[in-house]
Amino acid sequence: MVLRRNHILFAGLLLFLLGLQFRLVPSFSLNDRSSRFVSARLGDRGPQGGGIWQAAAQSRTIQPPRWLGLALMSAGAVLTIKSLSMRGAA
Repeated sequence: MVLRRNHILFAGLLLFLLGLQFRLVPSFSLNDRSSRFVSARLGDRGPQGGGIWQAAAQSRTIQPPRWLGLALMSAGAVLTIKSLSMRGAA
């Protein structure tokens, strides 16, 4: 698949808006299903010892680093400007 102008523009705008979201929202609360998935992957079983038959784990809160939003916004801006400077139909 050849990346065309509209593909690069879409990727750039998506990265920029995702970076903006990370800058504006300080933390994300996961639901129970996602919390259990993250706990299983990280090996964190919580204070109960964590069996499969026990009640759902408490909700986890994710706090992305502050620099991540700026990095995504920068990459998105570069891709967007690159796509606007390309030749060809959008």
